[in-house]
Amino acid sequence: MIHLLLHVLVPAGVAYFFYRDNWLKAWAIMAAGIILDIDHLFAVPLYDPDRCSIGFHFLHTYLAIVLYVILLLIPQVRTFAWGILIHMLLDYIACL
Repeated sequence: MIHLLLHVLVPAGVAYFFYRDNWLKAWAIMAAGIILDIDHLFAVPLYDPDRCSIGFHFLHTYLAIVLYVILLLIPQVRTFAWGILIHMLLDYIACL
């Protein structure tokens, strides 16, 4: 439960710190990065509390993460890319 809450609170903090003038919009865009968890629906079993998402689910692979970093170069999707990378970082920390 804490992990899921962090997927909302951490982007809120980053948005407030870096996008203070329009932090609510930036937060919503970054928090939308949780959409990547749709790949969890293809896992068998669907939920395994001991499974590490990084490297297992197809939108959580290292190749995908490289592509998300490349998205930072595109100004129109940079905020969303930060949200995705925050999501990946939180999932990586959960694996530890």
